[in-house]
Amino acid sequence: MKLSAIKYILLFLAQVAVWNYFNFTQYLWLVYLPALILCLPLEYGTVRAMVVAFLSGLAADFLVTGQLGMTSLALVPVALMRQSVVRLAFGSELFARGEDLSFHRQGWQKFLLCIVILTSIYLIIHIWVDGAGMYSLAFCAIKFGISLLVSSAVSMAIAYLMLERTGERWR
Repeated sequence: MKLSAIKYILLFLAQVAVWNYFNFTQYLWLVYLPALILCLPLEYGTVRAMVVAFLSGLAADFLVTGQLGMTSLALVPVALMRQSVVRLAFGSELFARGEDLSFHRQGWQKFLLCIVILTSIYLIIHIWVDGAGMYSLAFCAIKFGISLLVSSAVSMAIAYLMLERTGERWR
């Protein structure tokens, strides 16, 4: 098993543990699964990333005893948009050269942009479906803002852990 697969599984289990044991407040939904999907190798393509996202979301819901399919519902669009967001932030030369993402080569600013966009997609869908019209728009907006801020910061650290050995800065 490749080191990246082991890292993915361990970080996925850590996400499940955070959801099970650390319920900070109703205004914070700490999620870094979109960062894990972002850090999948680019050679996976959209369909394979969507399958990984679906299975990860289903497993997370099962292990957290949540509503089955809720996380998958929010995570599959993240996998669908992953390559478009990477092209937007890093350009198409990354795909032309057949490289993977790297903090050392691309820099943290571009990663932050990708993580904020993908985490926003996830949170918008998850908060909208989870609320199902029961919460006010103000509550949902506050939950989205706080969750996006905290989750993006944690996701940057997680992405760095996933990609720490993926290359050196260009000379």
